[in-house]
Amino acid sequence: MVQRVYFLAHGGRVQGVGFRYFTRKRAVEYDLTGWVRNTDNNKVEGEAQGAEDAISSFLKDVDNGPSHAHVVRLDREERDVVEDEAGFEVRR
Repeated sequence: MVQRVYFLAHGGRVQGVGFRYFTRKRAVEYDLTGWVRNTDNNKVEGEAQGAEDAISSFLKDVDNGPSHAHVVRLDREERDVVEDEAGFEVRR
């Protein structure tokens, strides 16, 4: 079953450590679509869509973050599936 989830990474350090590119790399590895971007309040947010098991693994990786990141909390919220979405992009 295809699922879409919104995620928001809160942390002591989630910006300036390659978090968005780490997230995109993991999304591509899990064959997910969606997007990721930095927020104005030093968080990273995005949406990912794909198979439930892939989403679950992806969110575990995002919760850990890249090596120099420190994620304090990862919020998740289900969203409606977006038809015909292609790729996973880093937004500015």
